[in-house]
Amino acid sequence: MAETRTVLVVDDSATIAKQLSKILEESGRYKVVGHSRDGLEALKAFQSSPPDLVCMDVVMPNLDGVQTLRMIRQIKPDARVVMISSVGGVADKLAECLKAGATNVISKPFDSAKVLQVLDSV
Repeated sequence: MAETRTVLVVDDSATIAKQLSKILEESGRYKVVGHSRDGLEALKAFQSSPPDLVCMDVVMPNLDGVQTLRMIRQIKPDARVVMISSVGGVADKLAECLKAGATNVISKPFDSAKVLQVLDSV
């Protein structure tokens, strides 16, 4: 069996974070090592213990996902960050997220199989 990969979940919605964490943990392939509610918390968590992957909401208070993504990539240029966006916002933000260095984008509401397919590919 492949090694379990660590994931930092970043979303200002506790409900969304719990839903995503459940999908990841139940797969047996991922271990959620933290949850941050905004970009500032995410940067602190990332710097103190960089995970294998970051799953981060695009729209958050204090520091949005795209700004946080750029800062994470400055800290660790090869960081693997998958952005989370609402279905309506994916098309608008996809190009900006990818240009800023996102590995991929997933949409909410989550489709468990799709989430795991995307994360397994990064």
